[in-house]
Amino acid sequence: MSDAQAAPQQIPPSIDRILRRFATLTPDMTRQALVQYANKLPPLPDHLQGVDLEQYRVHECQTPVAIFPEVVDGKMYYHAEVPRESAAIRALLAMIFDAVNGQPPETVLAIPPDFVRQVMGKIGLSAREAGLTAMVERLKRAARAAAAERDAD
Repeated sequence: MSDAQAAPQQIPPSIDRILRRFATLTPDMTRQALVQYANKLPPLPDHLQGVDLEQYRVHECQTPVAIFPEVVDGKMYYHAEVPRESAAIRALLAMIFDAVNGQPPETVLAIPPDFVRQVMGKIGLSAREAGLTAMVERLKRAARAAAAERDAD
């Protein structure tokens, strides 16, 4: 069994910071923090402009979201195409990308399964939780593939 498939790991500091921050926020403060994060999601880099979005789409999400995973020198990098008006999705991806981009796959794999609920549960997004959680699972699937490829070498 590879490290990527082993028992759940300790939560990485970059993810733990997010969880600790959101645990202390009121619902109004949570909404404000999410708006700030939503504004931080960068546009797709030039090398991904014009790529067929459909093959990267997260179909479990009602909003048309495309997530692009990349591995550079054994480190994960994620990019996303998300409509501007989808603030909750933009926020979730921006905060995760900020925490995991440039990190090994194991950082992504250690995101707790209830991450979405811990961060956004106070603001009544339960109807969207499945789609948001599917995005996190998409990130993990790419990280598992990257770890497996690395471990096969």
